[in-house]
Amino acid sequence: MDELLGPMSGDAWFGALPVEDRKLMLARAELVRLQPGEMLFRQGDAPSGFYGLASGTLKMSSLREDGREAILAVLEAGIWFGEISLIDGAPRTHDATAVGKVEVLQLPRAAFDVLMARAHFAKAIAALLAGRIRLLYGLVEDATLRSTRARVARRLLLLARGDASYPSQMRPRVPVSQEELAMMLGITRQTLSKELRLLADDGVIVIGYGYVEVVSEAGLQRLAQGTKSGSSTSSAL
Repeated sequence: MDELLGPMSGDAWFGALPVEDRKLMLARAELVRLQPGEMLFRQGDAPSGFYGLASGTLKMSSLREDGREAILAVLEAGIWFGEISLIDGAPRTHDATAVGKVEVLQLPRAAFDVLMARAHFAKAIAALLAGRIRLLYGLVEDATLRSTRARVARRLLLLARGDASYPSQMRPRVPVSQEELAMMLGITRQTLSKELRLLADDGVIVIGYGYVEVVSEAGLQRLAQGTKSGSSTSSAL
């Protein structure tokens, strides 16, 4: 797995670990290959490892009571995930499904526990969890305080930065279909289509087949600040 050290170290979290830890993780990990639509794990599964996405894209989702899918996050190559269930021992909270062909590094729980005994690694995991919590607080704020247009703009900005992957630079082309984006936001395809057309009319995006291109980041940022009328911002936790 040494050949993956360079590519995987492009992730800010993994790259900040001591090289000894990174090499140990790669040496102890098993490479798992998934076909399009194949699941890495299901909601309710017992935790079996800590994962690093070597190539491809995974969607984290769950099913609503009416059977419709809600996409919670999109993970891209380089990101590590799955630590929550390893820490609290509770079942997986959602489904992880391959979007296209995927390669995943699965670090066994025993190896994860060995690393957690090292203070610097445990601190790194705490920082990873803090980032997840900040992201979740932002999504809750969007759902309760933001207008639909602002929520669309904010999610496009988040996806342009890799969603949960946290890259340092924004990419202009967001590889997401309108159906997927609507499921992420919990709105209908018709509502999303209307909002995207209005954003396109404002000249901040261009709508393509299976992607949205950000033309004006500043314009999208401006629209992302919109709030619901009558809403007030609560104090930060």
